[in-house]
Amino acid sequence: MKPIKARARGLTIGSRVIACDNSGAKIVKIVAIKRRSKTTKGRNPSCGIADLIKVSVRKGEAKMKGKIFDAVIVRQRKEFRRARGERVKFADNAVVLLKDVKGNPKGSLIKGPIAREVVDRWPNVAKNASLIL
Repeated sequence: MKPIKARARGLTIGSRVIACDNSGAKIVKIVAIKRRSKTTKGRNPSCGIADLIKVSVRKGEAKMKGKIFDAVIVRQRKEFRRARGERVKFADNAVVLLKDVKGNPKGSLIKGPIAREVVDRWPNVAKNASLIL
């Protein structure tokens, strides 16, 4: 997994985000952040673009509600800076659900654009993307 330096982390545990694939989930809630560095005692851990997280399905198909899946953040509203100096931000926060930790997506289609940082870190997710920014 390729590291991403100095990125803004705009989402915390408990945030509700959109699932932008056709896996059956519509709204998911972040319940854990995987592979994160230690935080200060009492501080709520945060996550940003291209991070691996655990989510619980809140709205969607009846068979998926309440289930917990791995997911990758593909869009975030908080702007983040790229190495060339440009700043990128999206209109919404969105995730893609994964089948396994290796990065294979659960759905076969991703709606909307995804960030280039996600493509670099998770190449299997990029195969289903319609637009890469």
